[in-house]
Amino acid sequence: MQTAFEMEPRARALTADQKDYLFPWVRPYYGEPLALSSGEGVWVRDVEGDEYLDLFAGILTTSLGHCHPAVLDAVGTQMGKLGHTSALYVTEGQIEAARSLAEITPGALRSTCFTNSGTEAVESAIAAARLYTGQHEIVALRLAYSGRSTLTSHMTAQGAWRLPGGGVDGVVHARSPYSYRSPVGGGPEATSFFIDDLVEVIETTTGGKPAAFFAETIQGVAGVIVPPPDYFQQAAEVIRSYGGLFISDEVQAGFGRSGEQWFAIQHWGVEPDLMVMAKGIANGYPVGATVARPEIAEAWQGPSISTYGGNPISMAAMRATLDVMKSENVPSRAAERGAQLRAGLEALRSSYGWIGDVRGMGLMQGIEIVTDRESKTPDGDRTGALLEAAREERLLIGRGGLNGHVIRIGPSLLITEDELAEGVRRLQSACRRADG
Repeated sequence: MQTAFEMEPRARALTADQKDYLFPWVRPYYGEPLALSSGEGVWVRDVEGDEYLDLFAGILTTSLGHCHPAVLDAVGTQMGKLGHTSALYVTEGQIEAARSLAEITPGALRSTCFTNSGTEAVESAIAAARLYTGQHEIVALRLAYSGRSTLTSHMTAQGAWRLPGGGVDGVVHARSPYSYRSPVGGGPEATSFFIDDLVEVIETTTGGKPAAFFAETIQGVAGVIVPPPDYFQQAAEVIRSYGGLFISDEVQAGFGRSGEQWFAIQHWGVEPDLMVMAKGIANGYPVGATVARPEIAEAWQGPSISTYGGNPISMAAMRATLDVMKSENVPSRAAERGAQLRAGLEALRSSYGWIGDVRGMGLMQGIEIVTDRESKTPDGDRTGALLEAAREERLLIGRGGLNGHVIRIGPSLLITEDELAEGVRRLQSACRRADG
């Protein structure tokens, strides 16, 4: 794609070295990759010193913003005391982190398994569900993204993100609750359509006794797909009627990002049997967490270990992050700033016919780009142009959707009203560029 950027010598050298030393699946954004060097709050700088407003937060991960002082202080203090032990020893930090998490998880969910990433959290949840139920098959959703291991890449239902070769035994996929592209539109009819498909998938592609139904509460990589309001309530009832568990994936939507609630599933009054989380849980430090009802956790009696899971430094970062989240009441902040963001995006939709849909919850929003609203044909080319135009405006946003045709926005949960207004202003300018 054509870009107005010509890399300076330092950035060009870094890009060349990356090609020499890293696997080619490491694919940065933009025609001319952006090399970042520092950040503070919602602002980052590249290696040449240019400053950007970050509305993507490292894929919704720097939940408190870059280099939050409370997290830095906690990590620095812990590094001077104890850096690593492995899970073979008891550490106060891991216990306190689990206790802090149990204070905000819904219902009876309180037993936690710490790992390094969302991928490992998903793996752990699937293993726990299989051990508890004695069953093997897993029902996931089309368009899902679940991770990069062999299992999770085949739970993922987007061709570009799956490892080559055949699928993994026991994983089937129901239709994504994607109302914008539903043949029956939105509303109650859409819920019935998606739930009927879930039932049909269970009865025709499994042995009728799946171990679990696994779903992102808001599908992020798919393009910020928010289900109809009563979808998860009915889906949980369905999977439990077949003897399976409901696993809620909050890796991207959790920790107040959806607004008003700590976890997106709480908006629909559903208590899952297990939850998985990562990303924003520790403001960028590597923590994955699987939380389950105690009786489900108890079913896993065989030995297992995650060498870095529950690492003292990561636990210190997690505890500090959750402390700030609680003191700042980030669910309410995300609701308020999310309403501000949504109003700005809806104004853009009213101005540009190629914006087919604006959707999301709180500070997790998406813009679906189409050639025209009547055909709804995905327009990946214009989406790429908009991504490049935003960079020219010194604005960082994300990209998703099966056809790379959805702009994803998910800034720090502590973004201020003025910072968000500036982000919307820069996005407006980028849309004018892309419209040309």
